Amino acid sequence: MSDQIKHECGIVLIRLLKPLEYYQEKYGTWRYGLNKLYLLMEKQHNRGQDGAGAVNLKIDQPAGQKYFSRHRSNKANPIKDVFEKINEPFIKQQEKNPELLNDPVYAKEHLPFAGELYLGHLRYGTFGNHSIDYVHPVLRENNWRSRNLTLAGNFNLTNVDEIFQSLTELGQHPKDYTDTVTILENVGHFLDEENQLLFRKYKNEGKSNREISQCIEDELNIREILERSSRRWDGGYAIAGVVGHGDAFVTRDPWGIRPACYYADDEIVVVASERPVIQTAMNVRSVQVKELKPGHALIIKKNGKVTEELVRVPQTRRSCSFERIYFSRGSDRKIYEERKELGRLLAKTILEKVNYDIENTVFSYIPNTAETAFYGMMEGVRREMDQVKKQQILDMGSDIDADKLDKILSLEPRVEKIAIKDVKMRTFIADDDSRDDMVAHVYDVTYGIVKNGVDTLVIIDDSIVRGTTLKKSILRILDRLHPKKIIVVSSAPQIRYPDCYGIDMAKLKDFCAFAAAVELLNESGRTHIIDEVYKKCKEQQFLPKEEIVNHVKEIYRPFTAEQVSAKIAEMLRPEDIEADVELVYQSVENLHAACPDDNGDWYFTGDYPTPGGNKVVNTSFINFVEGNTGRAY
Repeated sequence: MSDQIKHECGIVLIRLLKPLEYYQEKYGTWRYGLNKLYLLMEKQHNRGQDGAGAVNLKIDQPAGQKYFSRHRSNKANPIKDVFEKINEPFIKQQEKNPELLNDPVYAKEHLPFAGELYLGHLRYGTFGNHSIDYVHPVLRENNWRSRNLTLAGNFNLTNVDEIFQSLTELGQHPKDYTDTVTILENVGHFLDEENQLLFRKYKNEGKSNREISQCIEDELNIREILERSSRRWDGGYAIAGVVGHGDAFVTRDPWGIRPACYYADDEIVVVASERPVIQTAMNVRSVQVKELKPGHALIIKKNGKVTEELVRVPQTRRSCSFERIYFSRGSDRKIYEERKELGRLLAKTILEKVNYDIENTVFSYIPNTAETAFYGMMEGVRREMDQVKKQQILDMGSDIDADKLDKILSLEPRVEKIAIKDVKMRTFIADDDSRDDMVAHVYDVTYGIVKNGVDTLVIIDDSIVRGTTLKKSILRILDRLHPKKIIVVSSAPQIRYPDCYGIDMAKLKDFCAFAAAVELLNESGRTHIIDEVYKKCKEQQFLPKEEIVNHVKEIYRPFTAEQVSAKIAEMLRPEDIEADVELVYQSVENLHAACPDDNGDWYFTGDYPTPGGNKVVNTSFINFVEGNTGRAY
């Protein structure tokens, strides 16, 4: 993505279903689960670079001995930092007494992170700041094991204010106003209530406090806790949690916006944000990895019982299509095919743009994440050209000319590696003009493969969000090759609306499509539409989110997608380049054809799956008009 946007977070939950001695005997190490945690987190490092954290729980640890261990980091390489901290006691034990290090009984009694439950997280922060306090997993502590709670999640909620208010009405005083702390205290409140309900029940039956604690741990209703705590949640989420006595869960939003997959056998239960990382880490086939159903929770009881239970009524599936286009690892077979299809579906339009002049067209891609879509695009181009060749041969009739036939058959699209990303350059020069010049050199180009002033250069990207990198860097870089024309192709449609479910796309003013639409309104004498939309948004500002309508759609209504694309190209083209510039975006219809099972498209269409989305987009527009740079949710 030429304008890199941040990823959603990544989660990992591992429950070992056998004693540590089992893994020591079968796999040669009691650290089997810990090793899998590291592998699963590394394989998802693409999902968050702001921080990482890991928690371990020792089940049935004697009173007075620590049973939760946690390390978190917000350093430059947080996964490495976290596991260096985890491994430090093992290195010391190795130096002191290596035999005891390999003793699973001794390890559980004396070493941190020697337990049966692991929870890992990779963070991209969309709320709060980047301090260590905001790095997951977050922990709520109590002297009763069944009241301890640690959470980690891939989520964004549109109505943190409502949930926060409900907690204060209960008499709570949350320590911070963030989505993470609010969710932790929200779930923690109903965990406390469930504990108290069971305490009263067994107290009335005459049981001792010690007996009651054990009964609570055996009978705690995790499904009920999640059902009650999530009633107000508006947004996308996959939230994992561990309760101090040994119950664990992962719960997913009713629309399936955020992803979660799991694998379970008689030795281990593994949950992660992406299917292929589980396949790789566990060496299992894709059919063995299940998707956690929207509105459900995977619940793993202390006794090892695993169930997938309904928590909230599933809604129309609206899973995030950006997971398919860009965020998730392309090693998933289905995602790989979908990305190729996104490229294939653009082929006919691209050939029309170059008038089928293959001889004078060079195809390539920037950045590397667009490579799969590029393969699909070229497959589509070749298929379209095969039809052209076939028709040309048929047109020859019986008067077949060998030279003409050779020329027709030899016609192939010119595919080249145009841009190579150099060693990452540090653009720390203070002067803005100098910094822009440095940015324009982060890629090097392959000279001599483009015919000066003759060839059209077609470059595919996975999406174009802000267009800043195109304007300040990539178009200037490509112009050094002196093409007649540069056509930039986006395998995603125009991003027109904010996202509020996990992606860092919250401000309307940052989107080149929105800026283009506003400019078109100004040029066509329709600025009154901006004023009318602002008035309608203000009128709805304090309505319940369920009653709010997305009026920002009216900004785009007067124009076709092609008109908006043309204006974007005009606005992004640097004045000092020679080549003409044209932009081609994917259509929403083609997106749905390529990714039929993941049709979340609110950032393209403005059709938000939850009521809170409409509130966010209208607030974002109000912020734009009023010049407010604050958050829209």
